Amino acid sequence: MSLTIKLHITPYTHKNNTLNNNLRTKFISRIKPNPIYNTNPLLHFVSNHKPRMQNPSFSCVKSSLIDPDGGLLVDLVVPETERELKANEAASMPKVKLTKIDVEWVHVISEGWASPLKGFMRETEYLQSLHFNSLRLGDGSVVNMSLPIVLAIDDETKGTIGSEKNVALVAPDGELIGTLKSIEIYKHNKEERIARTWGTTAPGLPYVEEYIAPAGNWLIGGDLEVLKPIKYNDGLDNYRLSPKQLRKEFDTREADAVFAFQLRNPVHNGHALLMNDTRKRLLDMGYKNPILLLHPLGGYTKADDVPLDVRMEQHSKVLEDGVLDPKTTIVAIFPSPMHYAGPTEVQWHAKARVNAGANFYIVGRDPAGMGHPTEKRDLYDPDHGKKVLSMAPGLEKLNILPFRVAAYDTVAKKMAFFDPSRAQDFLFISGTKMRNFAKTGENPPDGFMCPNGWKVLVRHYESLQVEEAEQKPTVLSA
Repeated sequence: MSLTIKLHITPYTHKNNTLNNNLRTKFISRIKPNPIYNTNPLLHFVSNHKPRMQNPSFSCVKSSLIDPDGGLLVDLVVPETERELKANEAASMPKVKLTKIDVEWVHVISEGWASPLKGFMRETEYLQSLHFNSLRLGDGSVVNMSLPIVLAIDDETKGTIGSEKNVALVAPDGELIGTLKSIEIYKHNKEERIARTWGTTAPGLPYVEEYIAPAGNWLIGGDLEVLKPIKYNDGLDNYRLSPKQLRKEFDTREADAVFAFQLRNPVHNGHALLMNDTRKRLLDMGYKNPILLLHPLGGYTKADDVPLDVRMEQHSKVLEDGVLDPKTTIVAIFPSPMHYAGPTEVQWHAKARVNAGANFYIVGRDPAGMGHPTEKRDLYDPDHGKKVLSMAPGLEKLNILPFRVAAYDTVAKKMAFFDPSRAQDFLFISGTKMRNFAKTGENPPDGFMCPNGWKVLVRHYESLQVEEAEQKPTVLSA
């Protein structure tokens, strides 16, 4: 899959509360990407989208002025003073044992990434998400919700629950982590769910094979309460900042714009070029202190992706080497599992960052995509992700940023924006090719990635080779 990046823009729009409730301000006309990239495409936008200032000196503009979906950020973690009482209540409830991925979803829901969702989906929410990629709230407004967030149970568990209305949730290690109340149990039609989410039922979809195929034939929804914050005790919990913590950090840093970059791969200098250029463009627009949220995905990923701990170490080297400025960058882990569901999933990635306080979102080529599991082609059209984001219901208030293609310039010997007039001078290095370089010990071209970051990847693949060698059975000759 190529790591080249092309981006698109959607303008900001909001409700005008001074008008009659039945009226809304018109959307700013959508801007088509300019095929000529020698100007800043965001400059066209300045007159219609000026930063909101608290005072004329422009000393502090809060990025958290972008409201979370539903208006209030959901927080489902029980206050510490009530935890013992809640735990005692849960002890007498029927138990639902969770998988590792279920716990990741508990984490996501409890911290408000999926606001205004307050638990695993009941059937009406599930059907809206599955068929409309959105939820209609009680006041008639629509929020984006492109992925069903559901909990599956088997026949035995359903029988144990019986007519009970509340259940306790138990982690794989047996720890009681929360409850679902006022529950609803309904049929889990796996084929419909898979077809609607991925657009195919071809065998070999990673999330399906890992999570949906072995899951039970029933879904259980209800109101979630979590007894205490979810922790993984893997040395990375300090990076797992909740939406509430991120909003507070943006305000502490006096951010007047926050632009989020989602990735599940190591950061190469092409990524850095895009992120640094984003900040420059926002400064050109009139923003004074744009902050980058470098936000790697931290939940389930497929087996051949670079593990989270390795990626986080590599990201830290990128900042240490000055490729990205630590003063204007926040590195945090996004706890969601990965679906690899292309244009459907990229909406979820964008929506979650709105809840975290980001008002700009960078979308790349083939976001959340993967190769077709049974054919030698991309599963999704590489341009559909950015096009879908420009039209997605419930995401109108989020700005989707446009950018040129980044590739390796063999003349300048660095990552640069692609120049079609000298296309022969550019080298496109896919994620697969990058990983193969690291596996074989072959260095990428100078300027592709910071040296210390590259060393992290090489050490990782060397350790894998050592483990594989140690696991091979010893053959003894007679």
